Amino acid sequence: MTAVPTHCPYCALQCATTLLPVDRPGAVEVRPRDFPTNRGGLCRKGWTAAEVLTVSDRLTTPLVRNAEGELVPTSWDFALDFVADRIRSLQASDGRDAIAVFGGGGLTNEKAYALGKFARVALRTANVDYNGRFCMSSAAAATNRAFGIDRGLPFPLTDLGGADAILLVGSNIAETMPPAVAHLQHAQEAGGLLVVDPRRSATAGLTGALHLQATPGTDLALVLALTHVVLQEGLADTTYLAERVDDADALYRSTSAWWPERAERVTGVPALTIRRAARVLAAAAPVHGGSGAFILTGRGAEQHSKGTDTVTACINLALALGLPGRLGSGYGCITGQGNGQGGREHGQKADQLPGYRSIADPAARAHVAAVWGVDPADLPGPGKSAVELINSLGTTGGPRALLVHGSNLLVSAPNLASVRERLAALDLLVVADVVPSETALLADVVFPVTQWAEEDGTMTSLEGRVLRRRAAVAPPGEVRSDLHVFAGLAARLGCTAEFSTDPEEVFEELRLASAGGKADYSGITWSRLDNEELFWPVPAVDHPGTPRLFADRFGTPDGRAHVVPVDHRPVADDLSGAAPMYLVTGRLLQHYQSGAQTRRVPELAEAEPEVFAEIHPRVAAQLGISDGRPVELRTARGAMVLAARVTTDVRPDTVFVPFHYGGAGAVNELTNDVLDPVSRMPEFKACAVSLRAAALPVTGVSA
Repeated sequence: MTAVPTHCPYCALQCATTLLPVDRPGAVEVRPRDFPTNRGGLCRKGWTAAEVLTVSDRLTTPLVRNAEGELVPTSWDFALDFVADRIRSLQASDGRDAIAVFGGGGLTNEKAYALGKFARVALRTANVDYNGRFCMSSAAAATNRAFGIDRGLPFPLTDLGGADAILLVGSNIAETMPPAVAHLQHAQEAGGLLVVDPRRSATAGLTGALHLQATPGTDLALVLALTHVVLQEGLADTTYLAERVDDADALYRSTSAWWPERAERVTGVPALTIRRAARVLAAAAPVHGGSGAFILTGRGAEQHSKGTDTVTACINLALALGLPGRLGSGYGCITGQGNGQGGREHGQKADQLPGYRSIADPAARAHVAAVWGVDPADLPGPGKSAVELINSLGTTGGPRALLVHGSNLLVSAPNLASVRERLAALDLLVVADVVPSETALLADVVFPVTQWAEEDGTMTSLEGRVLRRRAAVAPPGEVRSDLHVFAGLAARLGCTAEFSTDPEEVFEELRLASAGGKADYSGITWSRLDNEELFWPVPAVDHPGTPRLFADRFGTPDGRAHVVPVDHRPVADDLSGAAPMYLVTGRLLQHYQSGAQTRRVPELAEAEPEVFAEIHPRVAAQLGISDGRPVELRTARGAMVLAARVTTDVRPDTVFVPFHYGGAGAVNELTNDVLDPVSRMPEFKACAVSLRAAALPVTGVSA
C-alpha cells in the first residue's frame, strides 16, 4: 500500500487526510492533509479514526438469529436468500409497503443513491426515509421555501474568514468540528462572534465571543427581536430588500411586536445585549461598509417542533441585512453527518428522487424512471417521515419488515421506549453495519459492511463540495459493501433493473439521474474528482462548479428570496410543577453521533466513558447533589439515573445531557418525538424534566 489521499469518516467538514501503511492487517495511520476546510488540522476523533478499522468486535460475517434467539454466523448466500424469501412472503400477504428501508447520512453518495433506487425499484415501497430527518430537515425545509435550493453552505467555508461578524444559532462547532474554528478568527478579533446557546459551550466560551444564553426553545423569539432592532433602527438594507426579496413588508409585520424588552422576558437574554448583538451584526453588513456578516444555524436551533420557523427567522434576519448572495456574507446551515448534504440529495429521503427532485413531480419521475429503465407509474409516491415511519412499524397496515443501513435507531431516535416496542413488533429486522450497534443486536439478520478506508465512493461536504473517498485497505473477513446487499437482494427478488456493485458505475448512473435537478452532478466525472473537488451544481463536464449560489438570483420561480412570516411558540412539552426544568441534549468533543464508532476507540472512550448530566450549582445546592453523585431525570416518556456534573456552564433552569451513549445511558429515552409540521423533525432539543438526587447506581434505568 502507498499513501492514499482521502477524507475523515466523521463530520461534514470532511477534513482531508492521508492514510499510510502500517504493519498490521487492515490497519492504517492517519495524517492530516492541507485542505480549505481543515487547513491541515484534525480533531481528536479524526486523529484516532483508524482505530475503528480494527476494533475487536468488528462484524466480519453475516449473522442470522437462530431458534434459540442467538445471532450466529452464516453465509452471504443463506442470509440474502433468507431475507429475500421473507420479503416476498410479506409483500405477497401485506402488499409492497409491508417492507420499509431506513438509511443514513453517513452513507456515500453511491450507497444513498442505490438505497433509494432499491426501495423504489426492487421493493417498490413508499416506506423509505433516513436519519438525516433527525439532522438537516428543518434547515432544508426553510431554505427550500425561502431560496428554492437547499445547500447547507451556499458558499465555501473559507468565506467566513473575512467576515467582521458571525452569528451562530445553536451550533457548538468548537466541539463538533474543531478545525472549523480557524475560520472564525477574524470575527473573534473584531468582536463580532455572536453565539446563541443555553449552555456556555466551548464555542460560546471562545475568546471575544458574545454569548446570548437564551432559555431553551426560545431561539425563534430571540432572532425575531434581533430583526426588530435591525428594522426599527433603520439598519436594514432597503435597496437589497426592494430588488431581491418578494415581500419586505412581511418582515416588518412579523417582527414589529418583538421589541427587545419583550424578548428578554421570553428568552432571558437582556434587552441591552439583544440590541448590542443586532448592531454588531448590522455594522458588519456590506450595506454599512462592513467586510461581511454570516448567520449560521445548527441542530440546537433546528431540532424543535418549530425548527423550520426558527431557521426561517434566521433567513429573514439575513435578508433584512442584505446578506444572502453577497460575496463574503450570507446565511448557511452547519451540516452535521459526514454525508449529511449528499445523503439528502440522491433519493433516500421519503419525498425525494436523485438530484434533489420531488418524487411527486411528474417530470422528475419521468426523468429518473428513464434512467432506471422502469415505468414512471411503477414508482411509489411520497412515504412517511422517519418518526412517522418508525411509529407505524408492526402496526395494522404498517410495515412488517425494516432494512436499516448506516443508522443506529436505538440510540439516535427520540422516545426510545416507543422505538424499541415498534422494532419488537416487526416480523423481520435486517441491519447492515460495521459493528454490533445497539440496533444490530436486535436484528434477525445482520450484514457486515465496509467502512470508509475500505471502500471507494464520493461524499459531499457541508459546502456542497463533492469529494472522493478512496479505499486504502481490504475489508476483513467476509465484509462486503452495502452495494452488494442491494444488488444481491434485487437479483433474488427478480428485479430486472441493474444494481451495480462498482461505486464508479453507480456514480455514473447517479450523474444521469441528477442531470437537470437542483443538485446536478452530471458534469462531475470520477476522473475529474481524482484531480479536483467540485461544488454542485455542475451541469456539464466543462463547467467549473458553483462555489457560491444566489449571486444573481435565487432558486425560486421568480428569482427572489421569499419571506415567510413566523412567530414564536413554546416547546411542546413545556415546564410544569412536576417537571420544572428543561432537558437539552448535545454533543461532546470526544464522541460522534450514536457513539457506535467512537465508544470503541480507547482514547475517546476513556476521556468520556459514561453519560452525565450538567446541572447548575444553585440547583445542586437546593437538591443536595454533589459533583459525581447519581441523579434521576424523569420526563413524560421515561427516566434514567446518571452522574451529576455541577457547572456554571448551564442555566439554572437547564439540564444538559450528551446523546452519544447507548443502553441505560441513552438520553433519547427521555426526549420528545413530537414533530415540526413542515420538516417532520422531532423535538430532541427541549422538553420538561424533573431532577432529584438518586440512590440507585449511576447509569441505571429507574422504575
